[in-house]
Amino acid sequence: MEELRIEADINNLNKAIEFVDKMLEEVNCSPEVMAQIDIAIEEIFVNIASYAYAPEKGDVVIKAGLIDGYRGVQVTFIDSGVPFNPLEKADPDVDQPIEDRPIGGLGVYMVKMSMDKVLYEYKDEANMLSIIKKLDSSSD
Repeated sequence: MEELRIEADINNLNKAIEFVDKMLEEVNCSPEVMAQIDIAIEEIFVNIASYAYAPEKGDVVIKAGLIDGYRGVQVTFIDSGVPFNPLEKADPDVDQPIEDRPIGGLGVYMVKMSMDKVLYEYKDEANMLSIIKKLDSSSD
């Protein structure tokens, strides 16, 4: 897996996306799948930058690699901020009128719906959130 360590700052979002996109371009990932992965990266990175260390600053390690035999990609975000499992939060009721919905939670829901798998683990005093996405639908 390739690895990038950067400050968890919203100004570094493009570096995070470009890091993963470079790998995706090398394997001819479709623009549609790349866009889904990029949106997931944006949501996760912005959440880490906004909440993991607030009001302080800290780093995030992004690991990205292809999954052999799956024709998929795994991207893992590791931060040593406040322990938080976003998968424990209840999904929003998307059938409820927008004006009646509480603010927040939609981004994590979008990540969960657009990725094949989303995994969370708190290990060695670090949050580890992984997204897994199949790169195409033509192979199993």
